Amino acid sequence: MALERSSGLLLHITSLPSYGGIGDFGPAAYAFADFLAAAKQRLWQVLPLNPTGYGNSPYAALSAFAGNPLLISLEKLVEAGWLSGEQIAGLPGHHGNVHFEEVEQRKWPLLLQAAHNFLSQHDDQQWARFQRFREENAFWLTDWARYSVLRQKFSTGAWLTWPKEFARRDADALRQLQQESQNELEVEQAVQFAFDEQWKALRAYCAERQIRFIGDVAIFVNFDSADVWTHPEIFELNEDLSPIRVAGVPPDYFSATGQRWGNPIYKWEMLKNRGFDWWVDRMRRTHVLYDIIRLDHFRGFEAYWAIPAEDETAIHGEWVKAPGAALFAALKEKLGDLPIIAEDLGLITREVDALREQFGFPGMRVLQFGFSDRPAHNYLPHRYVTNTVVYTGTHDNDTTLGWWEHGVTESERQAVYIYLNPASNDVVWTLIRAASSSVADVCIFPVQDVLVLGSEARMNTPSTPENNWTWRMDPGALGDQQAHGLAQMAEVTDRDGWVEPAKT
Repeated sequence: MALERSSGLLLHITSLPSYGGIGDFGPAAYAFADFLAAAKQRLWQVLPLNPTGYGNSPYAALSAFAGNPLLISLEKLVEAGWLSGEQIAGLPGHHGNVHFEEVEQRKWPLLLQAAHNFLSQHDDQQWARFQRFREENAFWLTDWARYSVLRQKFSTGAWLTWPKEFARRDADALRQLQQESQNELEVEQAVQFAFDEQWKALRAYCAERQIRFIGDVAIFVNFDSADVWTHPEIFELNEDLSPIRVAGVPPDYFSATGQRWGNPIYKWEMLKNRGFDWWVDRMRRTHVLYDIIRLDHFRGFEAYWAIPAEDETAIHGEWVKAPGAALFAALKEKLGDLPIIAEDLGLITREVDALREQFGFPGMRVLQFGFSDRPAHNYLPHRYVTNTVVYTGTHDNDTTLGWWEHGVTESERQAVYIYLNPASNDVVWTLIRAASSSVADVCIFPVQDVLVLGSEARMNTPSTPENNWTWRMDPGALGDQQAHGLAQMAEVTDRDGWVEPAKT
């Protein structure tokens, strides 16, 4: 996949300063799109938009297909006639970090009420779009609605703790659910329709301004998810349906004991024999949502770190080969050339590089990683090739200012001075300039770096279960100064979409 030379910003939807205590698809999203256009940024990267479970991590979602209902704008629902303005009054405002539990308690009943209102009173055009949405997405929507209704019905956490007939998807039990909970199932589908309608509208607004979305896809799915409940046969599970082995990464830069993510391992051989049907469905759905797909933990498509499920850490896992080449060949055959970015950070082998290069996927580089030992110089601009996406930092890193103030060793600090010669008060924008002026086709900057924010604005600290994913941008934080600076940078580094006239 050939990427156009461009730049963009990384800002998850939840980090927008929207009304209601959490970022959503409402006015703040459109204001950010206007900022991107003024700043001549062509890309908006978001984290997975799926519904989150315990810990609120978008990488431990309740579904690989469904959208997160908390991202639905209540203000837009009022505009659409699903709610009244009085019903959404008195919610948390635009300021402050996300308090997920409070947001869910306040927002979810309003979303249910909006869905009820839509189902009972709608115009013909809306209903026709809803019916079409249900038909086109039945391959995941039907079971997502069942899973969501049962999850609320039993209030017992993971699906494995539900009554046996539902945990094992007994056909009679599912028929009974369909009969007794028809309205609740339709409500869940209507909520997903609202997500779809608002996301499509935001994407169209961005497309008019030549802004494309990069969407993040986690390689694994959460055990407590509609995906594992619906398709237990494609995961490594015991007879009691508990995981045999789980995914993670070995000890590394982020953790001395590795990271035990806890996601169940795929039965890759079975998927291969089935033509990777589940993955084809997943990537088809993903390509409907995003313009460009960033595959998180690309390394796992060549070999993955499998940990015995009973282990509490990732230390005693082992590398197991994965059929990545066969998967990507099947995806190309069924879906064509998908616009994929490979997140190839961490312990990368020649085999991983070969897999990425075989399919022409651009890899990633993070400037913060480049200033330690000589192997880390692979992350510095003089080692880049064009088919690369460079970041100052990612959602898993500290902000660049936080890294500079608290995360660098003295030798790394000296390496930054030697390589970049930054002004003492301009380290962050010095790294932004270095990324922009590199040969990498695409560079992405977290909004926290554009705003020169410190560690208080960090999005996620791997291997720590609390206080992650909560950061929100202050209203009005991005203004003309940042837009002008980014626009000038895009112009002088040829990332503004300008096309050279054809030679005559």
